Amino acid sequence: MEKGLKIVVIGGGSSYTPEIVEGFINNYDRLPVREIWLVDIPQGEWKLEIVGNLAKRMVEKSGLPIGVNLTLDRREALPGADFVSTQMRVGMLEARSWDESIPLKYGIIGQETTGPGGMMKAFRTIPVLLDICRDMEELCPDAWLLNFTNPAGMVTEALSKHSKIKSIGLCNAPIGMHKWLMKEYDAPASGIYMEFVGLNHLHWITQITVNGESKLEELLGSGSGYSAKNVPQLEWNKSFISGLGGVPSYYLKYFYLRDEMLKELQEASKKDGTRAEVVKRVEEELFELYKDPELTEKPKQLEKRGGAYYSEAAVNLMCSLYNDTRDIQTLNVPNNGALDFLPGDACIEVNCIVTKQGPIPVTVKKVPESIKGLICAVKTYEVLAIEAAITGDRGIALQALAHHPLISSVNDAEKMLEEMLEQNKAYLPRFFAVE
Repeated sequence: MEKGLKIVVIGGGSSYTPEIVEGFINNYDRLPVREIWLVDIPQGEWKLEIVGNLAKRMVEKSGLPIGVNLTLDRREALPGADFVSTQMRVGMLEARSWDESIPLKYGIIGQETTGPGGMMKAFRTIPVLLDICRDMEELCPDAWLLNFTNPAGMVTEALSKHSKIKSIGLCNAPIGMHKWLMKEYDAPASGIYMEFVGLNHLHWITQITVNGESKLEELLGSGSGYSAKNVPQLEWNKSFISGLGGVPSYYLKYFYLRDEMLKELQEASKKDGTRAEVVKRVEEELFELYKDPELTEKPKQLEKRGGAYYSEAAVNLMCSLYNDTRDIQTLNVPNNGALDFLPGDACIEVNCIVTKQGPIPVTVKKVPESIKGLICAVKTYEVLAIEAAITGDRGIALQALAHHPLISSVNDAEKMLEEMLEQNKAYLPRFFAVE
């Protein structure tokens, strides 16, 4: 049998796909990919054709012996796969717009992964990904599933609890922070070390060294940090940050600056529409570029999409798993004692040593008391939300919202929940099952 790896990308029609294909090409010497299968659903077929043809042109230009296959049937793609990468959006951008706009009507932050919008995305996503896992258990039981479908932490925890498939969650925030520090300090990637503590989109960095020298106090004192384009660019409160004990993820602005962020989102929604509508316009521009038969590389405009480096993180992880490199990467994995105040099966976002057998979470040396309460509160919400996604139980869904720090009124939360469930009815059969 011809040697080489088979990689399946679920959500292959995504605008991110050229980045992951570029990663396979650039890392071929470390990751000998024999065939790439790009999988999508009928509603996304037109995107799959455009992106798939660009992927074929990119591979042809590289001269590498990689086959690119397009299909609307994942069962055709999965047999014998070594890696399955998921970058799907159940309900597409239309559903994201609901996640962002409906909470705003109730004076609650509307965001696609944090708060009620993230919960609704989890409700749509978890059952579909578990179906994919069932197909994998039959067709490629030894494959690794690398999930960067948001909310990545909740989805990965659901998969680890309810599936036999080996799954790892990924996010672009850690690698984005790493690249920001490289630029800030003009340092090579190998010269930077960070210790991450927390959950997906709810992490703090409690150690930062550049070329062996600690920069944590300097960064806490400056109040600066990396922030993605899809989050309002509000400044931190420097007095607060200097005493926090860890550099917070930009997603923590939704918690620490809730009122200011809510106001920003409401004003942005009136001016430019929801973030989903902004992304839709960016994607239209990208797909027009992708159609160009002369285009044979990832266009620079893809960085506007807000998810830069996701695919780079995925390719880095594949390389490390395949080559047993034992390097350190920041991943979403079961806790297994890394954070002693959370259950062992809770999915957390921490540094891991990546081995051929899988990632091993590194025990965190320092967890400031100031952050433990928020981690525990959000984890309580996540556990309840996962249970609701699996069972379709509205009572558990309301309990999940009631325990989320961004919810100030259970009465408002209940009304909002009913509206969001009804709007998503086509994607949530478990919540509308006939007795």
